[in-house]
Amino acid sequence: MAPHSVRGGPELNVTDTADRRSGAARGHQGFFHETAFYGSDGEFLEIVVPFLAGGLEAGEPVVSVFSRHNQALVRDAFGSGSGIRFVDGDLHYARPASAIHRNRRMMADYVAAGAGQIRIAGDVPHPGVGVPWDWWARYEAAVNRLYGDFPLWGLCPYDLRHLSDEVFDQVRSTHPFIATGSGHFANPGYVEPDEFLTGRNSAWRDELEDGAPLAEFTDPLPGQVREALIAAGRTTELSETDIRGVVLGASEAVTNAIKHGLPPVGVRIWRSPHRIVVTVTDSGPGWRDPYAGLLPALSGPAGGGLGLWLAHQMCNYVTFERGREGFTIRLIAGRAEP
Repeated sequence: MAPHSVRGGPELNVTDTADRRSGAARGHQGFFHETAFYGSDGEFLEIVVPFLAGGLEAGEPVVSVFSRHNQALVRDAFGSGSGIRFVDGDLHYARPASAIHRNRRMMADYVAAGAGQIRIAGDVPHPGVGVPWDWWARYEAAVNRLYGDFPLWGLCPYDLRHLSDEVFDQVRSTHPFIATGSGHFANPGYVEPDEFLTGRNSAWRDELEDGAPLAEFTDPLPGQVREALIAAGRTTELSETDIRGVVLGASEAVTNAIKHGLPPVGVRIWRSPHRIVVTVTDSGPGWRDPYAGLLPALSGPAGGGLGLWLAHQMCNYVTFERGREGFTIRLIAGRAEP
């Protein structure tokens, strides 16, 4: 296979690894993206332990990226010195764009060291664990394309005890394969990522938006918005990092709306002691690129480019909404409630 890259990612010399893969992914080229569903800790281990153990037996890099409870179950099952690479899932999955960036770098390192297959198991956040879902739905769809140049077998188990019907349906739509106790199967409900993402519209709104905004602007300069957000941040309990992230993200959103959207550009800011909400709306149709913000790639005259990627890296939650007023990007500093 010739050196190539995915939408601005690192250029890789990835050899044909299909004949070096093991397990259900044997003979598969690219990302083997699999989900599974469980209803107890025992069922979780029945799914995850064989997956990780099979990678260890095959001499493959094996990575466990779970939140605290599930990570403890895996550690107890394998004991110390197993060879599994444990990554804190709560930190790793703080933001989709950051997770994509770290995963691509990690996998590039493994491929450069000669890995024929990499196994990663992890649990992606969702409302059942207190996190808004929309940008994680985008993540689960987008990685089918964005990890496609790596010999990755990824397992994403979801706990049915904490899973809404909406999330269940979208998990089924974004994973080409499903693991069960009786084997591994192609998923007939899978939707190709471009189809799933194109025109996707977030219905999520923060409850602060039900009240009057702290500040509101029409066709502002980015500097005006930055000053208003810095002033608002001084009266919150947010960290300097959180405030700096939303200031940068909102400034980039306003700049993009002015350059690539249609006037008027409206900005609203809400504040509570624990979070800041900013919406930036213009009258245009919004990004044409379904992967906007997830990679630091310039994607044409209507794309968000590097600025939108930085907003995804630094804000605690980012959504896109197309409505009667036009296209809105929503940015949150602090904890966004599902």
